[in-house]
Amino acid sequence: MDVTSRPVAHVVGGRDEVVDDRWGAVAAIVRLDGEQFAEEALYGLADFSHLEIVYHFDRVPADRIETGARHPRGNTDWPLVGIFAQRGKNRPNRLGVSRCELLRVDGLDLHVAGLDAVAGTPVLDIKPYLAEFGPRGEVRQPAWSSELMRDYYECDEAGE
Repeated sequence: MDVTSRPVAHVVGGRDEVVDDRWGAVAAIVRLDGEQFAEEALYGLADFSHLEIVYHFDRVPADRIETGARHPRGNTDWPLVGIFAQRGKNRPNRLGVSRCELLRVDGLDLHVAGLDAVAGTPVLDIKPYLAEFGPRGEVRQPAWSSELMRDYYECDEAGE
């Protein structure tokens, strides 16, 4: 069975190039598709501090998709783990999920910070983040994943 999705928005601004780290201070706009939606589709969203954005890694060529195991970021100091045990972009369906801060809503534009998607990225869905959808109980993860994520949302000296 095939599943077809139509983008509801696109990322405007922010980074133009895919970079692994320092997403915390990256500001961007998620611009809703005005042909499909009116401003009322965003009513009430400004009451939330954070969003979950589902997007398509459209810059990953089909021949780069991973279906087996690999070392995250090619780092052989980290274990060989399956594609579903990591959050890399070369996923079978090239879907990304990001939680970001909602700074403000302006018409069809959602001004956000910390969205780890580059300019032009097609957005497939937008959801308000509700604390109740966060993990219940203790969260565990391997040490390599914490090491990998150490600088992911950090800012450099220039605030970027």
